[in-house]
Amino acid sequence: MALVGRKNEQSELLRLLDSEQAEFIMVYGRRRVGKTYLIREAFKNKFAFYMTGMNGVSLSEQLQNFSSSLVLASGNSNIPKPESWFDAFEQLRNYLQNLDAPKKIIFLDELPWMDSKDSKFLSALEHFWNSYASATKNIKLIVCGSAASWMVKKIVENHGGLHNRITYKLKLNPFDVTETKAFLESKNIYWDNRTISECYMALGGIPYYLNLLSSKLSFAQNLDALFFSETALLDGEFKSLYASLFLHSEEYTAIIEILSRKKVGFTRDEIISQLKVSDGGGITRKLTELEQCGFIRKYKALGKVTYLYQLIDFYSLFYFSFLEKGKDYDKDTWMHLQNSSTYKTWCGLSFERFCIAHAEKIKSILGISGISTKTYSFYSPEAQIDMVIERGDRVVNLFEMKYTDLAYSLDKKDAASLENKMLCLQSKLKKRQSIMNILVTTSPMKQSPYSSRLIQRNITLDEIVE
Repeated sequence: MALVGRKNEQSELLRLLDSEQAEFIMVYGRRRVGKTYLIREAFKNKFAFYMTGMNGVSLSEQLQNFSSSLVLASGNSNIPKPESWFDAFEQLRNYLQNLDAPKKIIFLDELPWMDSKDSKFLSALEHFWNSYASATKNIKLIVCGSAASWMVKKIVENHGGLHNRITYKLKLNPFDVTETKAFLESKNIYWDNRTISECYMALGGIPYYLNLLSSKLSFAQNLDALFFSETALLDGEFKSLYASLFLHSEEYTAIIEILSRKKVGFTRDEIISQLKVSDGGGITRKLTELEQCGFIRKYKALGKVTYLYQLIDFYSLFYFSFLEKGKDYDKDTWMHLQNSSTYKTWCGLSFERFCIAHAEKIKSILGISGISTKTYSFYSPEAQIDMVIERGDRVVNLFEMKYTDLAYSLDKKDAASLENKMLCLQSKLKKRQSIMNILVTTSPMKQSPYSSRLIQRNITLDEIVE
């Protein structure tokens, strides 16, 4: 399958390939997001050396893996198995020095798995780069890993021999909904925009999950095949997802489970209280690692003194809404669930996250991409606003998001709620700022006496997807 989207990322990688200097490129991002596929496609698999780390194996097994990769790359079966990582990188250096190629691309995939305990992998990598690769203009070293926290801590924030050695850093994010639609169409899946948005709210624009969808099945049938059938393709995915990224992953999933209980999130102290652990215990580190991997976000809402941590990973939200308690559903589970209160609650919550995830697209729709903006949430005892965009032209956009089957109409009750939010927000703003209300809906809103007075702009789902 041809690479869909990622145009800016491809352009940057090709620019680095054509540069006249050695490049140390770091690519990281959430597991299943398509990092390896992007690199393989961008460089057409033309690697001088390519190795993928192995999870949970011994140093000896990792070195054997390296040896096998070097034999495959060089075609020389007489290369002995290295006794250490220093030995391994020396073998790689000798091979590259004798290789006649205009560009020598080295791709080390799943780098964190190579750094097993007491292996001295990082020291050997530092020595390889500093003593040889950095001075060889046609060397392009690409390191990649799903454990984003490890990549940031050990490579970006390295205080040893790799300090400030990275020449380019790329964090690969999930597809947005427009890229998701393009990806599905490349698989001959042509769903309406509402179905695509629901697909996004379940799978989160993760290419690996999207690639499992079948054009021969409806969306509901696909979800049943992925999650609810006896032979579900993604059965056990939640545990394996976190286990592949974190040592003692149950401590991380415990935090995720807590954050799934409250849509606005919890403060650090509230999380500690829910976990029933002593202050400390690495909670701050775990929260930082979850944030770096893209599962949660740390933010300070207007009206709040301390930071909040909020679950933003769509798949994890879906898991805790429908899968956590196990599969005890009948055939055609997803169709049956669509009549449940759980489904309606999930739709509302996930659509709010959907809009926040597409804040940049929404700014473009509003024509304010060129204006200085600040996006945040607002919470007080009297009102909660999930998304506010404060603009440099002294306008503040207050967003209401409504995921409904029928055309939404602002009634008297919702109008009173919106007016209360405006008053609470205005009390925290500067006097010269004015509020404009934006309603985001699944289909064009139905006009009412209240909407004509209170709503300045209606953004539809079609505008965000297209």
